[in-house]
Amino acid sequence: MYTLLKTNGIARRGKVETVHGTFQTPCFMNVGTSAAIKGGISSPELVDLKCQVELCNTYHLHLRPSDTVIHKMGGLHKFMNWHRPILTDSGGFQVFSLAKLRKIKEEGVYFQSHLDGSRLFISPEVSMQIQSHLASTIAMAFDECVENPSPYDYSARSCERTTRWLIRCQKEMERLSHEPDTINPQQLLFGINQGCTFEKLRVEHMQAIRELDLDGYAVGGLAVGEPTEDMYRILDVVVPHMPENKPRYLMGVGTPSNIIEAVARGIDMFDCVMPTRNARHGTIFTWQGMRHMKNLTYQTDPRPMDEECNCPACRNFSRAYVRHLFKAQEMLAGRLTVIHNLYFYNTLTEKIREAIDNDTFEEFRKKYSVMLSQKAPED
Repeated sequence: MYTLLKTNGIARRGKVETVHGTFQTPCFMNVGTSAAIKGGISSPELVDLKCQVELCNTYHLHLRPSDTVIHKMGGLHKFMNWHRPILTDSGGFQVFSLAKLRKIKEEGVYFQSHLDGSRLFISPEVSMQIQSHLASTIAMAFDECVENPSPYDYSARSCERTTRWLIRCQKEMERLSHEPDTINPQQLLFGINQGCTFEKLRVEHMQAIRELDLDGYAVGGLAVGEPTEDMYRILDVVVPHMPENKPRYLMGVGTPSNIIEAVARGIDMFDCVMPTRNARHGTIFTWQGMRHMKNLTYQTDPRPMDEECNCPACRNFSRAYVRHLFKAQEMLAGRLTVIHNLYFYNTLTEKIREAIDNDTFEEFRKKYSVMLSQKAPED
């Protein structure tokens, strides 16, 4: 499934072959939480924006329209007319962050829906059943997402529970792959490393779950408010213990600089709502740094949002026009900036892959890691 094609220092260049096609790594996965990109971007348009993999949310789709409905419609790929790989998260993060009330037990988590307060239950087995109904390419294991920071003792117990739940996920997925109504019997399973910012727990947990020989491994529970230096410190410690022959996924990350720095530490896959969320509020990422398109300085600026960008929005519209759309509260404003940001993120990982191929990744990192985290000059 995963083939390592090239290394440049610790940075890795690879490909992941799946039943829904092959994607190249490092890769940014575009977040379509409810089977749609926020900002009004359709699945066919994502192809033109260089999207390789879309990420959809198990928790939200379970609540609305329900995984049963999507199963009846032939799975997510048919439902949303997307024919490339889809990764579904397990619902764990949303259960722990959005649920009004929750009770964690060994069998699973009892909680109330954030939509209507109805009582719900998700276990490792239920999460796998939902994701099997969705028929995604890659399913994420159901894990316990603890607050960060959390006490060491609780974090240690949580890691042990997450490992036990992962074993149950693996067994249930194996069972589901032989069920006659399973749409995608070749669904892949990724396990999730936890342990807060405790180095010892992170390493021990990764050493435990890598023995299960899963299809891929993710680092979870980071980029949730801890200092960036702590995230990098944990990656420096845990990545050397991740299997070399499996894809490595850093969940919920992040800024362009975060992606560059995580690639430098051996990570292959990323996802984040930042490009779409920031875009809808007027902030775009460019090769000169960040721009806020509502600023007065762009009122009569005829240039594209980013003169180095070839996205549909930059090819056709000026900064002045995009600013006007925001000020007029036109929906097109957010749509154009989302188009740009998604194209930028997918081009960023494309350029990272090219740099690794050409043994120039360190030069790329030195040029862009800091620049892309700063405000663009208002020239």
